[in-house]
Amino acid sequence: MHFAIKTTLAAAALAVASTAAVAESHGGMKTIVDIAAANPDFETLVAAVTAADLVETLSGEGPFTVFAPTDDAFAALPAGTVEGLLAPAAKGDLTNVLLYHVVAGKVMAGDIAIGTSAVGTALEGASFCVTKGDSVMIDDGSGTVANVVAADIEASNGVIHVIDKVILPGNDVACN
Repeated sequence: MHFAIKTTLAAAALAVASTAAVAESHGGMKTIVDIAAANPDFETLVAAVTAADLVETLSGEGPFTVFAPTDDAFAALPAGTVEGLLAPAAKGDLTNVLLYHVVAGKVMAGDIAIGTSAVGTALEGASFCVTKGDSVMIDDGSGTVANVVAADIEASNGVIHVIDKVILPGNDVACN
């Protein structure tokens, strides 16, 4: 199983290397994928984006807002979850999980209203709750609450907010 993860990570590195031309076309500013690929805390995320064939999409014009889980966030999932999602047979499920972390448009932390509100995601029909007070938190409706640990990492095609947990679609979300 470790071989499969290492192979996927190697493929991710090759796919991401091909996005350099896209960065140049954006005036030299890096895309969301370029920024993630350059950060050692996002190896699993980059491998997942590659396995789901979303590199080109998330390197495109956008703009996108990505709530990006760290490697530690992926490692905190139940044993076997990451490996299962990276398997070719689970590509649809993996794509859904990743699109659940993407919001159309460039939403900076300062743009988020104080309080709790529902936010639609790139996964059709799916939303999560965002609560902003002293910090920003994302609730997927399953009891998982991810904290934004680094906000407003600007890219040529949007913005990244780093989160400490992987949020999962498929739950009824009632934002109060």
